[in-house]
Amino acid sequence: MNKHSMIFIGLDTHKEFHEVAYCEEQRGASPVHYGRVSSSKVSVKKLLRQFESKYPSATLHVIYEAGPCGYWIYRLITSLGHCCYVVAPSLIPKKPGE
Repeated sequence: MNKHSMIFIGLDTHKEFHEVAYCEEQRGASPVHYGRVSSSKVSVKKLLRQFESKYPSATLHVIYEAGPCGYWIYRLITSLGHCCYVVAPSLIPKKPGE
């Protein structure tokens, strides 16, 4: 198995931009805040190309919360051959009191 066989990329989607964080598959790996990217198809494609370049043998798994931004992100990511998961907000774990 490769050092990086899977990379998990989380998107916090907004109308104008997406906040991006990622985590390597290794046990105990901490999430890394990647930064903010524009919410355009070109920017999302560029983001994925950067991860493909940094982790050439890894499978990219992109996760984002279902919301008003729609499913164009899902369709784009899967059309590029990557795994994408859209999560219902009610299924995201929260700490007590949040």
